[in-house]
Amino acid sequence: MSQLPKKFLNDWENREPLCVLTTVDRNQCPNSVWVLCIQLFLDHHFLIANNYFHKTVNNIQNESLGALLMITPERESYQIKGELNIYTQGEYFETAKKIWPAPKFPVKSAVTLSIQKIYAGEHCIGEY
Repeated sequence: MSQLPKKFLNDWENREPLCVLTTVDRNQCPNSVWVLCIQLFLDHHFLIANNYFHKTVNNIQNESLGALLMITPERESYQIKGELNIYTQGEYFETAKKIWPAPKFPVKSAVTLSIQKIYAGEHCIGEY
């Protein structure tokens, strides 16, 4: 697999903290949620804590792909598209619980987004 673009990695580290994760249901109706507990994980994955993703979980279980939207303080936006998986046990779940131990917002499951494409604005800057 090719490496993620250096500018993207730098912008990821300096992004605004809130991101938006979008999935679709069986009828192709989109659902977007704010995501704060997210980390670039391994080479081409994001690890996301599911605190209260009711519709999102249903959509992932129905094999929805996902789109993650982030923005930098300079207002450069990125959209990351890829396959979503959900874990209620195992390495990803245990890692998420260790990274984000918040009693008020417990980690109910861990979600991974496997990066397939990254867009900077309208331009695709990488396929994986």
